[in-house]
Amino acid sequence: MKKIWIGFISVVTLSFVALLWVGTEIYQTQPPIPDKVIVKETQEVILTKKDIQEGQNVWESIGGMEVGSIWGHGSYVAPDWTADWIHKEAVYMLDAWAKDEFQDSYENLGDEKKAALKARLINHIRTNTFNTSDNSITISSAKYDAFKNNALYYASIFSEGHEQFAIQEGALVDAKKLDQLNAFLFWTSWAASTNRPGKEYTYTSNWPHEPLIDNIITPDSQIWSGFSIILLLLFIGILVYYYVRNHEKGEASKHPEKDPLKTITLFKSQKAVLKYIIVISLLIGLQIILGILTVHYTVEGQAFFGFDLASFLPYSITRTWHTQLAVFWIAATWLATGLFLAPMISGKEMKYQIFGINFLFVALLVIVLGSLVGEWLGVHQFLDTTTNFFFGHQGYEYMDLGRFWQLFLAVGLVLWVGMVGRHILYGIQKNDDSKHLLIILLISVMAIGMFFFSGLMYGENSSLPVINYWRWWLVHLWVEGFFEVFATVIIAFIFLRMKILSAKTAGKASIASATIFLAGGIIGTLHHLYYSGTPVQAIALGATFSALEVVPLTLMGFEIREHWNLLKSTTWMQKYKWPIFFFIAVAFWNMLGAGVFGFLINPPIALYYIQGLNTTAVHAHTALFGVYGMLGMGFIIICLRFYSDRSWDSPKLKRAFWFLNIGLIAMVVLSLLPVGIIQAYTSITKGYSFARDAELLYSPTVQTLKWLRMIGDILFSIGIFYFCWFAIQETLYCIKGKKKTIQKSIYNTGDFKTS
Repeated sequence: MKKIWIGFISVVTLSFVALLWVGTEIYQTQPPIPDKVIVKETQEVILTKKDIQEGQNVWESIGGMEVGSIWGHGSYVAPDWTADWIHKEAVYMLDAWAKDEFQDSYENLGDEKKAALKARLINHIRTNTFNTSDNSITISSAKYDAFKNNALYYASIFSEGHEQFAIQEGALVDAKKLDQLNAFLFWTSWAASTNRPGKEYTYTSNWPHEPLIDNIITPDSQIWSGFSIILLLLFIGILVYYYVRNHEKGEASKHPEKDPLKTITLFKSQKAVLKYIIVISLLIGLQIILGILTVHYTVEGQAFFGFDLASFLPYSITRTWHTQLAVFWIAATWLATGLFLAPMISGKEMKYQIFGINFLFVALLVIVLGSLVGEWLGVHQFLDTTTNFFFGHQGYEYMDLGRFWQLFLAVGLVLWVGMVGRHILYGIQKNDDSKHLLIILLISVMAIGMFFFSGLMYGENSSLPVINYWRWWLVHLWVEGFFEVFATVIIAFIFLRMKILSAKTAGKASIASATIFLAGGIIGTLHHLYYSGTPVQAIALGATFSALEVVPLTLMGFEIREHWNLLKSTTWMQKYKWPIFFFIAVAFWNMLGAGVFGFLINPPIALYYIQGLNTTAVHAHTALFGVYGMLGMGFIIICLRFYSDRSWDSPKLKRAFWFLNIGLIAMVVLSLLPVGIIQAYTSITKGYSFARDAELLYSPTVQTLKWLRMIGDILFSIGIFYFCWFAIQETLYCIKGKKKTIQKSIYNTGDFKTS
């Protein structure tokens, strides 16, 4: 065990050293925000630093990443504003010069004239005119004319609305705020089209792909993509060899003939946790309803089958709530599971445990309702920008909730760590064979509480590269990193209590798995940041280590086989059929959603062209729900199975399981993936802005594919309905049927009976 712990500690320490080093580089080499922007010919100051920063706050307040995207990060219906600005700016300048010099449009000119004007355009746009002596940017009058043209266009979109972009009328009507928003959009496009000092590529490593200004993929992106694929193949081979050679060599115990949990102690605090399941089920249902509304905006723009929904619930709100509720219910499920299993770890009821559970429950309700209302008020411009930052809409995908609600949630997580951690510490102090398993569990619990604070590491006026850096610490490290470790150890603990695994094997396997996950996962965070105003180190390290994230996922087929074999091993295991089925689904979607579809967008050469297209949505749905959602549902079912004393003959779970999985597959195969492939081809052949343009997204072919998504969505929604119906019904039975702390016996029939 000593060698395994040394490996774990070394991997975590070195990985965070690398991640923090890249972070310091991001701070030092990020695109500068100028004190002023000056027109070269007239020396007129058209923008200031305050305009740009206030414009970022305005963009956040209208929904930020939920209304189109910036640098590829955000929603998919409206354009990527950076790519759109650059393309419109380039076309305007080329046409203006063509009409002035040749009395014709640029498209009608011969190749030689086009080449000459394009060369002039590249010189105007890509030359870095940032002056370090006075922190100013100088632009030409031609670029200023393009700026004014773009500013009028975007002001009309946000004030008058745009149906195909799902932007409601009156989204932003204040003239000053519109000017500030345009200042921010100008700066994001300047950083994406202007070369870094002394380099032949822009601050965003030539993203987005825009042939008119020679924004093409860099050699660094190509080289590190190839290197990442080579490493992927190498480490898959090494891991498969290690797995085949060492699997089940250790202390794996023989499966018992009778259920070891036939008599388990139930505690009052476990009953107090059950009410979380009811709220979680309601949140799941609400999230799916909002998902239906959100996806429908992509085909009708402003309406829901003719009903004018956007005036009250615009797309930016429904998508915000849809994604945020997903994080809320999945995280709440895992946290509730920790609280439910904690007494099983220590074997005793801790003081004030029920009070803490009830307090966290109330806090969960307040945070969910408060943040949803705040976001609605922020998007509808009822709050000033500072109030919006604290109580409204922060504007960043998966962490839209205001800073106050973040702080409230952080306090709740600290309390959760204390409540669960003391049970684990008590178990560790027993110093039995499960000690190492419990130590890695304690580490994951503490990390869940600690790493949520990474979302608080930026301020109201922090720059976009800095915000994105810390945002992905939260979204990637907190959710995909340490929750992954927590889930792995929890499943190992459950199997340990069933005596399917020995304590030694469970501990060893959990630490080894955590080491493998985090070896790629920590530094792999950088694969989200290739083109976010970050230095080339993010591409090099992100590509290399994000490939390693995929390595353990290639062995999920073995895990599926093992879980399936468990069900066939003994008769009593059939009582746990549906929790194990959901764990099998997790392994399947880990392999497909996180592995295959994750690697589809991981290499820089892929992400350069398809970031923010429906290929991203494929990965998001199959990984976030397929892995973490299914796992959360599995945890709910296992907790109910431990508590419930009756057989589960109802077909609800069977229907839920199959409708959910078949619906998710249909959603991807019939709609999301085909649309993503069409967009990817367009991005590669014509340019990124064309892949996000309404002309493509509302073309007959793409519209048909969007409507076909209804098939998968309906099947999926039926699965959600049956799951929530079962979970609420069984939870209410457990709450009503167990008045006191009791002992449970499990008879050979497989039904739970009260003893």
